[in-house]
Amino acid sequence: MASQDWFDKDFYKVLGVSKDASEAELKKTYRKLARQFHPDSNPGDAAAENRFKEISEAYSVLSDKEQRQEYDQVRAMGSGARFTAGGGGQGGGFEDVFGGMFGQQGGGGQRVRFGQGGPGGAGGAGGFEDILGGMFGGGGFGQTSGGYRGFGGPTKGRDVTASTTLDFTTAIAGDTVKLSQGNGRPVNVRIPAGVADGQKIRLRGRGEPSPDGGEAGDLVVAVTVRKHPVFERDGLNLRVDVPVTFPEAALGATIQVPTLGGEPVKLKVAPGTPSGRVLRVKGRGVATKNGTGDLLATVQVAVPSHLSDKQREAVEALAATLPDENPREDILAKARD
Repeated sequence: MASQDWFDKDFYKVLGVSKDASEAELKKTYRKLARQFHPDSNPGDAAAENRFKEISEAYSVLSDKEQRQEYDQVRAMGSGARFTAGGGGQGGGFEDVFGGMFGQQGGGGQRVRFGQGGPGGAGGAGGFEDILGGMFGGGGFGQTSGGYRGFGGPTKGRDVTASTTLDFTTAIAGDTVKLSQGNGRPVNVRIPAGVADGQKIRLRGRGEPSPDGGEAGDLVVAVTVRKHPVFERDGLNLRVDVPVTFPEAALGATIQVPTLGGEPVKLKVAPGTPSGRVLRVKGRGVATKNGTGDLLATVQVAVPSHLSDKQREAVEALAATLPDENPREDILAKARD
């Protein structure tokens, strides 16, 4: 069941893609934006965190074929439906029609507003169904009426929202968690492998029952993922910083690199490897139904913070034998251009 705020949120605009964007284009754009606005890359930046959540929400809907189709239909209905309220020859909106019915002029005066309503509405207040039922003599929206009298079948139950916080490893591997619904009853929810921070999981038919015998609503679970002390997620890839000593970077070495939930793997560091070089381990990233990522190990040359007199003399002797060159010359020249 579509969320009410879908009428007001343009997920295509949030991601900066066209309405006919392919799945591949959506994924590529999402990964780029997620890296840019991820909280880990913008510590303490509330605006970036909110932007990241907007991006995650938009991608969670548009990347799901059924939800994207439903979203497009909802948006088309919300922007395309037009009604004339009569008088002046100007097209009135949905609210103008009902404003005229209740004795209000065109777009002036207080507009009529509609909530979700129904038997499950707040305070028992009737909503859109009750208004239409009264105007057309329906006397409510009972099971025997088949929905609005003459206007389609029964309605779907309302969605129920919930939230859960997972540790990093659980989110990557997937698990079954127990949540408490608003009525206090526990419900087991299967978290799929590879769920991302800020993602929403929709469970069909696990929401509120229909008030008139229709399909039950959905349970929508918002997921928060705790940070890992070593690994960071980048789309389907996992990133890890790996320190190496200066001799290892200069002369080359075989080092051990940790993996998530498994034994360390051995990687070769080529002679002359600089800080920032990325070594790739195929297939050791995030595994989902849409594919499996890689483990990306970024080399960081560790520099000793304290040297003894003898060690300092050895480094100075080495420096005297190295070519007299400035490694910053290239960027200084480019900066002047």
